[in-house]
Amino acid sequence: MSTFRNPVGPQSSSVYWRRRLILGLGLLAVIVIILLIVFGPKASNEPTATAPSETTDTESSAPVATDASGSVVCDPAKLTLEAITDATSYAEGQRPQLSFSLKSTMTEPCVVDAGSDIQKFVVTSGSDEIWNSTHCQTDGEARSVVLQPGVPVQSSSIEWDRTRSAADTCESDRPVVSAGGASYHLEVSVGDIESDSTKQFLLN
Repeated sequence: MSTFRNPVGPQSSSVYWRRRLILGLGLLAVIVIILLIVFGPKASNEPTATAPSETTDTESSAPVATDASGSVVCDPAKLTLEAITDATSYAEGQRPQLSFSLKSTMTEPCVVDAGSDIQKFVVTSGSDEIWNSTHCQTDGEARSVVLQPGVPVQSSSIEWDRTRSAADTCESDRPVVSAGGASYHLEVSVGDIESDSTKQFLLN
């Protein structure tokens, strides 16, 4: 008689033992799968909490500087200064009229100091400084100018008498500079603000 311990059949007992082992493993795998389905972890429908974004100091706008009257002070980095002459070529005896244009690229009106007390006009020829408006300047006047965004403001003009200047020649006759088509350049500054480029002109 065949029993679990002593199987009886046409094949050897080892064959029957292997079959019973395979069958047992199969039943065990089925049981494990059922248990995982019943007791396995449930998927969560709750949204994952995210940390709130932090605003850094660099993202916040910097405070706008104002003067004693509450007016917005122009940022020098957002100002452009252009040297201006009333002509590009001057006939013999004709004196150049020198001025400048100041413009703001800020988004709101601002005020800047631009009086004659801090203006400087310099005429050069190559690396040689020919004339400087501050050499013999007297009674410079302080003045504030309101600049509208993108609207250039032109200064009053001053006249160059076509002479070479020096601080020690204010009370004496100055030598007249070369003409005959000679090329000169005008540089302008207002306080710490300097013109981006020079303005070239010719003297005949």
